[in-house]
Amino acid sequence: MNLLFINFIQYFFDILYTILNVYMWIIIIKALLSWVNPDPYNPIVRFINDITEPVLNKVRLILPIGNSFAFDLSPIIVIFIIWILISLLKFAEFNYILPFII
Repeated sequence: MNLLFINFIQYFFDILYTILNVYMWIIIIKALLSWVNPDPYNPIVRFINDITEPVLNKVRLILPIGNSFAFDLSPIIVIFIIWILISLLKFAEFNYILPFII
């Protein structure tokens, strides 16, 4: 096939991997920030909260035991879901997409 199309597919998957990895690290930073008492008016803390809270709140609603523990399990679950998504994307890329292109 066309080399340009092959490069586009590979760059597309690389961008998806990068976005998922960066989001995973932002969630890890959010979890670490919850151990300290950061200034809620700090722009970096507000940015991290604005990005992570919508996803974490949805996971907290799904968890039946969310408020009964002393710590929040939602970042762990979201990181696990991100790992699963990355694994599925790599599996799809290497087993279904790239063999048909090359």
